[in-house]
Amino acid sequence: MSRSITLGHYLPGDSAIHQLNPRIKVPVLMVILVILFAIKTLTGLVAMLVAVFLLFAVARVPFSYFLKGLRPIIYIALFALIIFIFFTKGGVVLFRFGPFTVESEGLWQGLFVIIRLVTLVLFSLLLTLTTTPLSLTHGLGYYLKPLSRIGLPAEEVVMIMAIALRFIPTLIEESQRLMRAQVSRGADFESGSIFRKAKNLVPLIVPLFVSAFRRADELALAMEARGYRLGARRTRLHEDLIKTQDWLVLLMALLLLAAVIYNQYLR
Repeated sequence: MSRSITLGHYLPGDSAIHQLNPRIKVPVLMVILVILFAIKTLTGLVAMLVAVFLLFAVARVPFSYFLKGLRPIIYIALFALIIFIFFTKGGVVLFRFGPFTVESEGLWQGLFVIIRLVTLVLFSLLLTLTTTPLSLTHGLGYYLKPLSRIGLPAEEVVMIMAIALRFIPTLIEESQRLMRAQVSRGADFESGSIFRKAKNLVPLIVPLFVSAFRRADELALAMEARGYRLGARRTRLHEDLIKTQDWLVLLMALLLLAAVIYNQYLR
């Protein structure tokens, strides 16, 4: 059941996307996010959505993974679509429900927002599926390190991110194990109103918190036993060298951003 959650999971592979340096993947993702918000046409967003599908194919990620990645945002997307459909006016009236009307402008705006949201989530999901949590935190830490000169605890932030990415799947699996144990004892988490379902989840909270604190204590003891110390100069077994293909990918992303800005705002 834990495999139904893609957040924090890494899918091993040897594709060209897997082999990109994490220090390049992070800024490339940032550039792509800027591109998604800079695009003002539905055609441009659909092209970006097709591009992320192609990248999933290049990375050889199964189709089921990005369906699972979209599952958490289904309700957000539907809510946004309903808001835009009923409260954005303009264009041709498509349907009429009493005092409410569905007009073409609202439908297009809703589709525009949903495609942008889905594309954004899929690009972020592609990053986590093709990059190990440790490599990802090292890549983020590389850009946070200069901020330590102005007082930002970069080492602590990187350590927190690494631990969070490592233990999110573990805590999800633990919660599902506790739920299965409660179901075997006769608990019902499916029927009843939403308030009853929330009340039935209360017995899961205490053991889950106890387990989380126990894991945190064991992790702290293990780190102390191995001489871990914040601020100490650390080395890596394998150096992250940025290769020519990494720079080319970043250059392509920047050129695409420049083309979008020119086409949408300067032309």
